[in-house]
Amino acid sequence: MTIMHSPGWDSTNQAEPQVLRVPDHAVDASVDAVPGRDLLDGAPAHEVTWVDPVTGAHGFLVVHTLVGGLATGGTRMRPGCTITEVGDLARGMATKTSVFGLPVGGAKGGIDFDPRDPEAVGVLERFCAAMLPWLDSHWVTAEDLGVAQSRIDEVFANLGLGQSYHAAIERSAYPSRAMQRVRAGLDALTDDGLQLGEIIGGYGVAEACLGAADSLGWAQEETTVSIQGVGTMGGGAAWYLHEAGVKVVAIADAAGTLSDPAGLDIPLLLDLRDEYGEIDRGRVPASVEQLPREAILSARADIFVPAAISYAIREENASEITAQVVVEAANSATTPEAEEMLTVRGIPVIPDFVANAGAAAWAWWLLQGQVGDDPQDSFTRLKSEMRSKVAVLLGEWKGMGIAPRETGRVLAATNHEQLVGAEITVP
Repeated sequence: MTIMHSPGWDSTNQAEPQVLRVPDHAVDASVDAVPGRDLLDGAPAHEVTWVDPVTGAHGFLVVHTLVGGLATGGTRMRPGCTITEVGDLARGMATKTSVFGLPVGGAKGGIDFDPRDPEAVGVLERFCAAMLPWLDSHWVTAEDLGVAQSRIDEVFANLGLGQSYHAAIERSAYPSRAMQRVRAGLDALTDDGLQLGEIIGGYGVAEACLGAADSLGWAQEETTVSIQGVGTMGGGAAWYLHEAGVKVVAIADAAGTLSDPAGLDIPLLLDLRDEYGEIDRGRVPASVEQLPREAILSARADIFVPAAISYAIREENASEITAQVVVEAANSATTPEAEEMLTVRGIPVIPDFVANAGAAAWAWWLLQGQVGDDPQDSFTRLKSEMRSKVAVLLGEWKGMGIAPRETGRVLAATNHEQLVGAEITVP
């Protein structure tokens, strides 16, 4: 582990962050060198703990695996974030990229700080400056809990890196052209006027839910869903489930749970969100029941989608879950102990490294030129990939009683071994 106290930094002096050198042994410790199961159970390739000289906040980077010298994973900010949490998420990213056969390893960044604090932007800027050698050549990051993609891109621009896909784009023989193509895909508008890069992850979660319903023989229009969290991932999932004719009967944000057994007006409620994903209670229709935040766990629905925080379903509250299936939109949404309790009760959990992998998979398809700026091409591919994987997971669950996470881990390990020697091609 590297423990580092970053020197002060401002946008006019970008040389200082180079004090953090990427050790040669860290890049050499790639996934190419280890058996498939080590992807899931082995130690990370590299860990960094950083201390902000201005606020004293702690930040963490965990690179679990590298493929061809690259790893990907978002950067989050929340009070109480720990290196253990970031390590779990980095392992999840490594598993996620392997499940989808992507030529990149898994990493994660995390900062123990309140994103609503006025100092938050400065903390993020100094963290990224300190991680510059990783971000320049090895780590592709993106938005995560408490950190918007627009903010990440601002910081990257200030660092002279252009955009958060920088480390991968620099692998192209034509970086400027690759950057233009990536921006065109991210900024492409759907028929609903939504930015593709903002909603593709939520679309993938919705397809995981629809795939689960299909695998279990449920009629789409009769299936009900409850969602904890209506930010980028949860809000996107709610939108596309509503578009598909599924009743979203309960949603929760930091202020509480909103419930209507007849189905919520999702477009209206999403329009009432602030920048932190909280819904203006003063404008919620009178027909909607307002309940405590924890009530989302016991909301009567066929599918429960935890899309807010890690470890939302724990040993002490798992018994409250009434849904027949859990689809993890948040990373590490269910603790191992809680998942075991759900499994014993006959409730399968579609793991995060499948259900919420749509955004990561799409980003790397975009980088490799496999999808472009036509949203329908991206939707078609992600729908096919997501539904086929969910069908495999639930097929093993129904036929053999094997928990979906275990089937997914085997799939990841198998794909992982096939990535030996792989390097991304960015046209």
